Amino acid sequence: MPGGFVLVVGPSGAGKDTLLRLAREALAHESRFVFPRRLVTRAPSAHEDNIAISEDAFADGAASGAFALHWRAHGLGYAIPGETLDHARAGRVVVCNVSRRIVQAARRAHPCVSVVSITASPDILARRLAARGRPEDGDLRARLDRVVPIEAECTIRNDADPGIAAAELIAHLRKRAA
Repeated sequence: MPGGFVLVVGPSGAGKDTLLRLAREALAHESRFVFPRRLVTRAPSAHEDNIAISEDAFADGAASGAFALHWRAHGLGYAIPGETLDHARAGRVVVCNVSRRIVQAARRAHPCVSVVSITASPDILARRLAARGRPEDGDLRARLDRVVPIEAECTIRNDADPGIAAAELIAHLRKRAA
């Protein structure tokens, strides 16, 4: 059955949001793909086009089951809006950036979950994180050293031209939707 979730995961600085933006732009005319904005307990920035949500609203939504997926990382709350479940059930592919730590829970909770792992070399990750200059990112060395093993259906190395990596993501999404 087509539809379901494609979870895009990888370390901070791998370029997940960039590749998602490029894929969203390329697939904008194809209604079978949905790219929801994440709810995050921080304001949007140039690096992430999220929807800000208060800590209280996050806690209430998590407790009431209002989110398709939710997690906490780096002192922040993150969630995928609940209406994405309707899209997935209707046969659309919901493509979202999530924490590697929630993949197993997502696979248990939702049918038709696929994982795309975005990677980059440690030097590039460090350079990208430093360029953000976001104090709320916390200890960059700890973020770079964190290893979360993940089983992915597709792994994309995003070390060079993001257009090349985005083309790989788009090809995977189209295959997944077929």
